[in-house]
Amino acid sequence: MSTLLSVETRIRRLALANALAHHGDARPGPILARLLATDPSLRAEAAPLGEIVRRIVAEANAMPPTEQETELSRLGGPEEEGRPSGGGGMPVLPPLPGAVDGAVTLRLAPFPSGALHVGNARMLFLNDAYRQRYHGRLLLVFDDTIGSAEKRVDPELFDVIRGDLELAGVPVDGVFYKSDRIPQFYPWARRVIDRGGAYVCTCAADRLRENRKAGRPCPERLQSVEATRTGWEAMLGGRFAEGEAVLRLRTDMADPDPAFRDRVLFRISDLDHPRVGRKYRVWPLLEFSWAVDDVELGITHVLRGKDLVMEDRMEEFLWGLLGITGPPFLHWGMLRVREAKLSKSKSYQEVKSGVYDGWADPRTWSLRSLDRRGIRLEALRQFTLSFGLSLADVEVPAETLYAENRQRIDGSTPRRAFVPDPVAVRVDGFPEELREVVLPNHPERAEMGERRVRTGPDFWLPGPEVLRHAGTEIRLKDLVNILLPPADPAAPPGPIAARFTSRENRKLPRIQWVGTEGAVAVEILEVDGTLRTGRGEAAIATAAPGTVFQFERVGFVRVDPARPPGTAAVRVCFGHS
Repeated sequence: MSTLLSVETRIRRLALANALAHHGDARPGPILARLLATDPSLRAEAAPLGEIVRRIVAEANAMPPTEQETELSRLGGPEEEGRPSGGGGMPVLPPLPGAVDGAVTLRLAPFPSGALHVGNARMLFLNDAYRQRYHGRLLLVFDDTIGSAEKRVDPELFDVIRGDLELAGVPVDGVFYKSDRIPQFYPWARRVIDRGGAYVCTCAADRLRENRKAGRPCPERLQSVEATRTGWEAMLGGRFAEGEAVLRLRTDMADPDPAFRDRVLFRISDLDHPRVGRKYRVWPLLEFSWAVDDVELGITHVLRGKDLVMEDRMEEFLWGLLGITGPPFLHWGMLRVREAKLSKSKSYQEVKSGVYDGWADPRTWSLRSLDRRGIRLEALRQFTLSFGLSLADVEVPAETLYAENRQRIDGSTPRRAFVPDPVAVRVDGFPEELREVVLPNHPERAEMGERRVRTGPDFWLPGPEVLRHAGTEIRLKDLVNILLPPADPAAPPGPIAARFTSRENRKLPRIQWVGTEGAVAVEILEVDGTLRTGRGEAAIATAAPGTVFQFERVGFVRVDPARPPGTAAVRVCFGHS
């Protein structure tokens, strides 16, 4: 917390400057984004930092303008754009033990049950970063073992995942499927059996679990090597039905971790596999398959989450049993984005049922959904690598990722006007010569040009804002000042009658507007899958799919390439504020 307290003065400067610029309506999001973007060392503390930002912003908004100006001057004035980082910088990834430049081989191991999502980012980008650092190779090895009736291999997802890697800019140097390699695992099983390291167990599953928990050996544990060979051949020969026999590893039945006691190596399944059908009935469990593949595929280093330490133990135990030296393991802790409620099984069900509109639905938090929202995957890469290879579990708000993306797109994204929940307002006395104005595409980038915009006297204004400021003078942003009438629940249907007051840019509440002439209906697909409707300026209607805009006072959006056919409104996907 001492780190956070040391940045409070900076937060106060940013909050006061923002409050003055927006007439007492400073917002925490942009301030938090600036802090995280310019000082990556703060990212691990984004949640408590956000609370401090919200508190200070509320204090700044409550001050009168003169007091805001005085306090900001006392603190040194507004912070300059381009302020250098607070010294945090990007963490340096530690070297891989024993790595030789040009001789490093790493692997990605997805199970094809869903598209790659934000929770897979560490797997992708850490492996790719080390591959680049050592000019090595990165293999894609699909963990498509038979799965279960509840967790099936979906053949469509092989291509989906390969497309995800291409989208993320992570090329691979070879693609392998576990289902193609089943025959390679059987000789290794025989070697383990010949060393006396395994036995064929016919205990029922519930009895097996009870014995393991109690540290009590199954009767077959005393099986001779010859009897195990016979039982193994019987498994391969189809003389056992599904669930009647498994090949189990002999470990220590007194091991402190009951889950490590005599774990299953192979089981029988009659499920139909989408790639190999029923060609094989005896399938390895993943730990055994990796003990084989990490050697046979020449993997030099295994990078994985710290939740997979059981897989480490199993591989090392098997290698030790067979007198093999396998690759070292390096681990990372969990990196969670607080707003991303990740469940591959739920996403799979909702995609298949049509509740979600494919794997790019924003509720999946897949790489495809981020791209659909206009979040560059290079921003996700940088965000992920900013946490380094750390064992600490970190949970950060999505704003931390958004800050990284905002840095990349803010300076090149054209602005457009959008009004949510619009109500029609007619401004009496509106100047004839202002019925069309020229507005910049970006307030700070003259090179991005200008566009001509139709204005009044008829406007769409945001209904809640009109109600909040009823009976007061307001400023239509970058245009004119008008007086809204008092609220009148008994008013007849039709446009609200307002009155032009002046052109002077005075300190009044600013309201976003869209001229009704040429206005286009717009739908914003939100992150939670809901649609927000409104009116946008005419230029939005001709934008190409995939174009990113910043809707002023709303946020960054991307014109949706997946716009449903027959939709009258222009649909955009909300990225972030």
